[in-house]
Amino acid sequence: MPDPSLSIGDVVERTGVPASALRFYEAEGLIAAGRSVGGQRRFAREELRRISFIRIAQQVGMTLDQIRDTLASLPQERTPTKADWAKISRSWRPTLDEQIDTLVRLRDQLTDCIGCGCLSLEACALYNPDDRAARGGQGPRYLLGDRPEPPSDESCGTPSDRS
Repeated sequence: MPDPSLSIGDVVERTGVPASALRFYEAEGLIAAGRSVGGQRRFAREELRRISFIRIAQQVGMTLDQIRDTLASLPQERTPTKADWAKISRSWRPTLDEQIDTLVRLRDQLTDCIGCGCLSLEACALYNPDDRAARGGQGPRYLLGDRPEPPSDESCGTPSDRS
C-alpha cells in the first residue's frame, strides 16, 4: 500500500508555500510533520488544510500569534472543520470590515491629505495645518479614520496667503 503522507516537495507543489516557510511553520508549531526512516519530513494530508488556513489568515492580516491561538483553540489542535471555519471567519468579520473601510478610504483619499505629517501637498496646509493630525497618534491618521479638525481662522486661505 502506498504511503499516504506527502513529502515537503509535494506540499510545496500543492500549496504554493515555499519549503522554507513550511519548515518555519513547523518550527513555530503551526503544522506538524513526521519523519521517514531516512529522516525526511512527511506531512499528513490534513496538513494541507492547516497550511491553507494559515495562508488565508495571513492574507486577511492575522499575525502568526493570532493564527497560533486560533489553531490551538480547536479541540486537540485539529485541522479546522467546516463548522470551525464558519465560527473563526465570523470572529474575523470586524477586522475584515475595518480593513475594507481602510482600503475604501485609501482609494478615495489617496490624492488628498491623508494626515501622515508630510505637509507636502497644498491640501495638507488646509486639512492638517502644523500636523494637527499627529494628536491622534501615529500613522496616516485620516486614512485610519480620524477626521480633519475644522480649520481655524488663521489656517483659512491658500498657502500663499499665509506666507
